[in-house]
Order: sequence, then structure tokens, then C-alpha cells
Amino acid sequence: MTIIAIDPGNQESGWVVIDETDAHPLAAGKWDNQRLLDVILDDPTELLDLGDLGTSPARGDDYLDTLVIEMVASYGMPVGAEVFDTCVWIGRFTQAWEDCDNTVVETILRPDVKLHHTGWRGSKDSNVTAALVERFAPGQRNHGKGTKAQPGFFHGFKADLWQAYALGVCFWDRQRTAAANQALADLTIHARTPISEGL
Repeated sequence: MTIIAIDPGNQESGWVVIDETDAHPLAAGKWDNQRLLDVILDDPTELLDLGDLGTSPARGDDYLDTLVIEMVASYGMPVGAEVFDTCVWIGRFTQAWEDCDNTVVETILRPDVKLHHTGWRGSKDSNVTAALVERFAPGQRNHGKGTKAQPGFFHGFKADLWQAYALGVCFWDRQRTAAANQALADLTIHARTPISEGL
């Protein structure tokens, strides 16, 4: 399973492709929504070659089978046209993904992503970024980006790429937890029939 995570916007969206084995970012970008939609409709695997990270490690499966996208929710405050436009794009991305026979689409609310990474739904994006750096690139220079000569784990990351990556990792962690729980359940030894029932 290779995951594409999208942090949607009303005009542009940040996206990251994540390797299922260790959540390594394979490709990422912040594109005009129509461009991203066109690539998804044509061939989503092209994202692996068109990203803005500049690293493009050849690893993992080149088949993208899961789309995880941040979902908009009402928090009781008035919202503008931008939010409604973002909702439209969430629907368009979802439909495009399903039309390409990529049937797995998951949505996660932003506060849940923040809670997952920082333990608090009200944390700032900078807190989420710091948590990601501490987890995946501890001790690396420039917030895990490294340098041009020595690229770090988050080489090329900026702005909305952090939010898209945080979203993807949240989903990735949930999948690993579910798989671990299932494996534990499969190993559970069923209790034998009590001796008293055989008397």
C-alpha cells in the first residue's frame, strides 16, 4: 500500500505520497487543484515522478491504492466561500480517485490529526511540525530538511506539505495499529471447554 495524503484548499492543495513500509515521503507538492485533479484522473502514479521534493527515492510499491484527505467540519463559527469551495474540491478529488478504480478513500479531521501527533486538538501547526521532526528526523539540521549537499528526511518540505504529511502519517499509524490488533486477535488462544461441562 502506498498512500497519497492531500491537505485540500480552495485553489491549491498540498499533497504527499508516503511509502507504507516506514512512512518515508516519496514525493510531494503544492499544486493548483485542477492540475492535481488532472493527474489523478490520468495516472496517479505520475505523482511519484512529478513531485517537488527532488529526492524521488525508488522504493516501495509504485501503485497508489489509498487516498487520505483532510475533511472540513463545522466548529460553530461562520465560514466564507473559501471553505465551501474546499468542500467541492474534496468531493472532486474523492470522485476522481474512485473513478480510477482506487477504491480506498479515507477522511480525517484536522483536530484529530493534531491530537494524534501532539495529544491536543488545539495545538498549532508548528507544534505538529515539531512532533514530526522529533519523531522522524531527530538531530537533523534545519528542522529535518538538512542541506542541499546532505538532504534530510524532510528535504524540500514547506508550508502545506507538513500538514499533508501529518495527515498521511496519522492514517498510516491507524492502519498499523489496526493490523497489530488484528494480529494479536489472531494469536489469541480460545479458551478450552471448562472441565465442569464435561461432567
